[in-house]
Amino acid sequence: MKSAAAVTAAVLFLAAPPSQAIVSSPVCPERALTLRASSTGPDVVRVSVTQHGGRTCTVGRAPTVTFENLDGSALPVPRGTTGRYRLDPGDTAYATVRTIADPADPEARRVDALAVAADPSHWGRAFTAAELGAGDAIRVWEPVTSRWQPSAAAADRALGIW
Repeated sequence: MKSAAAVTAAVLFLAAPPSQAIVSSPVCPERALTLRASSTGPDVVRVSVTQHGGRTCTVGRAPTVTFENLDGSALPVPRGTTGRYRLDPGDTAYATVRTIADPADPEARRVDALAVAADPSHWGRAFTAAELGAGDAIRVWEPVTSRWQPSAAAADRALGIW
């Protein structure tokens, strides 16, 4: 016999309009994702993740971006609660990372690489400054990242870039 709570939950789920129905998708397996990153100047890195799996899955709401030999990661903008970003098979999501507000800032740190993970539970992938097209070093000071967006232009707008 089913519990009253289980029956109530089922009724509420089936009665909810599709836009309000709670759909749970698993975390995307890291092996089903392709991460890419490239520099678009001395202070901006564009990141993308493409899902190659056969089922809908999710990644973190924003990429986890860390910098070689530095503590912490780029802070998501806008700040807010954690959550998930849904990727259907073949979908690509985009994020923009501003590594430093002023590349001439004397407090800037210089690193040889950064790492990007689509989900906090993933190891991610490292990109050297040379691979990014950023020259011999990436300048970092108070880095921020957009949340995943459906286009590169939307990711840029989320950080007020271009």
